[in-house]
Amino acid sequence: MSENVSGIGMVFPESGGLRRTIDWKGAFWVASGVPALVLFSIGGIAAMDGNLAFLIWTASMLMGFVQSFTYAEIAGLFPNKSGGASVYGAAAWIRYSKFVAPLSVWCNWFAWSPVLSLGCSIAAAYVLNALAPIPAAGSPDVLQWLAAHGAGIAGSATDKTNAAIAALTPGIRGWTLFSHSLGPVGFSFNATFFIGVIIMLGVFAIQHRGILGTASVQKYVGLLVIIPMLICGVVPLLNGHVNFNNFQPLVPLAAAGAPAPGHWNIPGWTLVLGGMFIAAWSTYGFETAVCYTSEFRNPGTDTFKAIFYSGLLCLLLYILVPFTFQGALGLTGMLDPTIADGSGVASALATMVGGGGFIRSIMIMLMILALILSIMTAMAGSSRTLYQGSVDGWLPRYLSHINAHGAPTKAMWTDLIFNLVVLAIAASDATSFFFILAVSNCGYIIFNFLNLNAGWIHRMDSGNTHRPYKAPTWLLAAGSIFAFVNAGFMGAGAKTWNPMALWAGLIAALLIIPVFCFRHYIQDGGKFPTQMLEDLHVGGAGDTTTKRAGILPYLTLAGGIAVVLIANWVFKLS
Repeated sequence: MSENVSGIGMVFPESGGLRRTIDWKGAFWVASGVPALVLFSIGGIAAMDGNLAFLIWTASMLMGFVQSFTYAEIAGLFPNKSGGASVYGAAAWIRYSKFVAPLSVWCNWFAWSPVLSLGCSIAAAYVLNALAPIPAAGSPDVLQWLAAHGAGIAGSATDKTNAAIAALTPGIRGWTLFSHSLGPVGFSFNATFFIGVIIMLGVFAIQHRGILGTASVQKYVGLLVIIPMLICGVVPLLNGHVNFNNFQPLVPLAAAGAPAPGHWNIPGWTLVLGGMFIAAWSTYGFETAVCYTSEFRNPGTDTFKAIFYSGLLCLLLYILVPFTFQGALGLTGMLDPTIADGSGVASALATMVGGGGFIRSIMIMLMILALILSIMTAMAGSSRTLYQGSVDGWLPRYLSHINAHGAPTKAMWTDLIFNLVVLAIAASDATSFFFILAVSNCGYIIFNFLNLNAGWIHRMDSGNTHRPYKAPTWLLAAGSIFAFVNAGFMGAGAKTWNPMALWAGLIAALLIIPVFCFRHYIQDGGKFPTQMLEDLHVGGAGDTTTKRAGILPYLTLAGGIAVVLIANWVFKLS
């Protein structure tokens, strides 16, 4: 087994088979797909919170940036591990409960993994809009059809226009091989599904080459994405397309999707917390930059740089793009159904920068690339979470397999198969899409809660362990406070996207119990892998297993559950 010398003078083996082939810039480019996650929910948050949408994005991004300092510190404690902050956080909780630790890894995976299916469904919708567009109400084709057939149709002018649009809409837009309802959602093997499958398989082929090949591809794709997103953020400010009256009045909507202003009452605050809940899924996502610690050439220095510079990029784009988006479209434009479901976001961004049809086509193509980049980021991170979870004894053994390029291919195949199922649900309709998004974000909030508190637990239990980067104590404390704030977002906000989202998310989180029991008690006979215990500083020589935090972690868990339940009880939409 070869060794690698870090920038801080420590020697780290290339453990687990993953290869130390990238520096912080490689991780930065792999994480450069995170800003594109704004495309997933910018329309949904606009429909939920109206004129407050830009403030929702700004506040959420600032919270995510503060939280990232905790993740940078705990990642530096484990230079031989991949899989991200959830794996590093699990090391803090293992001393207190062998069931809480795998919950961290599991929730991070089912939070990140659906990016593949959700991203593919939006990208497929963009492709369909380009190849088989639905005609606009005032388009020449619709007017020509009305002139020829409108007189023979009973009803109002709106009814006649809708009939014209329906007649001129390409048949592929309504085609499906099979569809059915499934509890609170539906699933459909339609055109969106099959186009999404093609995109997903293409991403899988790139990822199969390993992290170095992935980073090399994403460097160039990332530039093609970051630059146009900057253009969408800056140009409307320069060409006068931003109307500052579109930010007033700063009050919640009376109801989601309705243009009438509401009040700062319980229903209004519930909508705001719903926006903060779903924004977190995007704005906190750059923490994936620390997912590749065991693949850094110099983990001691690369880890902090990767997450810090990724955070600065996200700080810029997550504040700038939603601001100009709202300023250019206004409340009426943001409440358009095609904006809410995401299919019209690329076209709206293209309109914001001006130019003719050619510029619009270029911008839409670049937005599709942005989505593909986010999918690549998600597959790289979530597959490594599965891989490291298997190596550490949380998840089934087969997930620890890697190929000749150092890629965790069996974990990637698991991701792929899981997301083919989720894609069929996401491709069904906007309700199903946001149900998947809300459920996955319940997992993400649970992961963040556990890992933000892992920061101070590591300080208490492993205070003497060398830290390549040590966060200021006030930032560590702020992250712990935000953990409970996030729990409040989940309790109050998940139900604004679907009445069953919170409970479905909690059930999905608890599925780790039978999975972990199978691995730990059946495959491993109730013992953890020796290497995992050594890497996590548990069970070695000395006083490393002492629970110096005492009862505090248990009180923290109880407090988090209480915040979720109280917030769910207090905040209501009516």
